[in-house]
Amino acid sequence: MTTGLSGIPETLLIPLWARAAETRAAAPIVRDTRAADIMARIDYDFARFDRAWLTQVGVAVRTKILDRATRAYLDRVPGATVVSLGAGLDTRHARLAPRVTRWYDLDLPEVIALRRRFFSDTDRYRMIPASMFATTWMDRVAAEGTPVLLIAEGVLPYFAETDLKPLLATLAERFRGGEMLLQTLPPALVGRGRYHDSVRRLDGRPDFKWGVTDVQTLAGWHSGLSVAEHWNYFDYHKDRWRWYGRLMTVPALRRRMSRRIVRLRFGEA
Repeated sequence: MTTGLSGIPETLLIPLWARAAETRAAAPIVRDTRAADIMARIDYDFARFDRAWLTQVGVAVRTKILDRATRAYLDRVPGATVVSLGAGLDTRHARLAPRVTRWYDLDLPEVIALRRRFFSDTDRYRMIPASMFATTWMDRVAAEGTPVLLIAEGVLPYFAETDLKPLLATLAERFRGGEMLLQTLPPALVGRGRYHDSVRRLDGRPDFKWGVTDVQTLAGWHSGLSVAEHWNYFDYHKDRWRWYGRLMTVPALRRRMSRRIVRLRFGEA
């Protein structure tokens, strides 16, 4: 089957490929056989990513960090609701199923239409066709009255800070007492997607529009935001980063080029 995706939605094929490719590695950082099964059913030239080893390692490390952080939250807050923003063809809800009480995967209608070819709604799992900037899904989730964990993996860097600031402010106000896990890129990558080892190979050529060096600046976006934790990709699986990992031992380069997962807290309800 073909995807019919272009622009930012097409980027969902990159982490799908990366998790499938990592699963086939001799000593994989993560295993995602479901991703491999889905990829095999999609008519797309995934071979274009075969040399994108930096992306493969980065997505694998990112997946491992987010899986661990999500498990930790669900252990701390049993009965919480999880909402994955820009979920693409992610399989996290299936991997963490035993801990899940209520999980929503949210993405644009054309992405959810593709997603429904591989996943089905259940009493604990639902798919929502909507933009993450819409408020209708927020109303639906907030009405349940449960603590909420939001996950934004691989999506925020494609939007400008002028779009993201009001979004995070709204989320902080609507989901007080909740948390958010999000991915950040360094500002050095903004506007340079044409040099990225996988993004540059997409047909639509999307680009990065947002990055941050000091993740603590996110707390200044709204009074209801605070940075609880953050994790640097380059602290994990150092043997897999090759020459790039050695470069990241130089303090100036590490600060300039670090990729992180950030855990935000929203102000108390």
